[in-house]
Amino acid sequence: MELLRNAVRPYAWGSRTTIPELLGRPVPAPHPEAELWIGAHPGDPSHVLGPDGVERSLLELVDADPVGQLGIRCAQRWGGRLPFLLKILAAEEPLSMQAHPSAAQAAEGWAREERSGIPRDAPNRNYPDPTAKPELVCALTEFHVLAGFREPTRTIALLKAIETPGLAKYAVLLEAQPDPAGLRALFTTWITLPQASLDELLPEVLDSCVQHVREHGEFTTECRTILQLGETHPRDAGVLAALLLNRLTLSAGEAIYLPAGNLHLYLHGTAVEILANSDNILRCGLTPKHVDVPELLRVVDFGCGDMPVHRGEHDARKAIYHTDAPEFELSRLDWAAGDDGEVSVDSAGPQILLCTAGDVLVSADDGERVELRRGQSVWLPAADPAVRVRPLTGDRAQVFRATAGTCED
Repeated sequence: MELLRNAVRPYAWGSRTTIPELLGRPVPAPHPEAELWIGAHPGDPSHVLGPDGVERSLLELVDADPVGQLGIRCAQRWGGRLPFLLKILAAEEPLSMQAHPSAAQAAEGWAREERSGIPRDAPNRNYPDPTAKPELVCALTEFHVLAGFREPTRTIALLKAIETPGLAKYAVLLEAQPDPAGLRALFTTWITLPQASLDELLPEVLDSCVQHVREHGEFTTECRTILQLGETHPRDAGVLAALLLNRLTLSAGEAIYLPAGNLHLYLHGTAVEILANSDNILRCGLTPKHVDVPELLRVVDFGCGDMPVHRGEHDARKAIYHTDAPEFELSRLDWAAGDDGEVSVDSAGPQILLCTAGDVLVSADDGERVELRRGQSVWLPAADPAVRVRPLTGDRAQVFRATAGTCED
């Protein structure tokens, strides 16, 4: 049981206040800080703070003793690699629109690019590793997101509500085939439009969205999002693609699970994210980074309908966000102000505890104890005994627990 020092990623879409405030640093930060990475990702692993003050990379610890750190079943299942990465996301501006491959797609794509000799750090590399990248994001504040294809009849209604001469034929195209195949056809048409055609269509769409907002139309929230994206990326086909996706606003504690193929875009807010320990991303647009349209179309899942919102399976002070991802499971521990009750946490495998509110005490039967302040996290290897967690003060407290999912084949 050891405290962690975690890496901060300074992407341009990040906040200058959220992560510094969480970590107790001066606010605002000199530059945007977008993600706090907690885990053993090779690009930015956490560091374990030893009792002698010496730091050691969590990645090195896992590599040196995978069975002791991960447990034998998890070490065997994931090749001696910690299968999950925990993050804090602080999105001040929208990220890129993207999807992630399945395990089979990632393995095939990685092998193909290896045979082609594309360097793993090349900007045009789609598959820097051979693993899937499912993810779950749980809101800490109001969190805005586009995720999954909206039910086609609702999208047809949206397209008709903002209809322009250039847009009308696309509403007709989807109306003639209001199903996943029709969505695929429309999506493919839009993201492969010649730039000259985009430059004619997008201003029409944005002007119509402005008018819809002024009239307080049914799709005002969706139109505001399109206008936001169009202002930042005025010539990008991803603005059109955003018309096809569910627009969600998550309240604190609500989560969405993004399996392979789910096209999504985080817009604004703060959240805890848990994902498979992978870098495989297929981008659709709204980014200066590499976009590979043919490969994206092989990965994207055009299944459609409302995006399920998870509120966790509750048991006393604990909520568990169950998914079918074998790489991870996320749970949340909550204490109201004045509640000082203990929560037992088993030692079924490797886990990370992250304190997001208040101060808590983590203690084991062998007498080992660690105090976690807001923004701090602790690494619990599989070889460690079970622990108990309770608040240190009478204030509200919250801890997120990241563990591996099932380690069975």
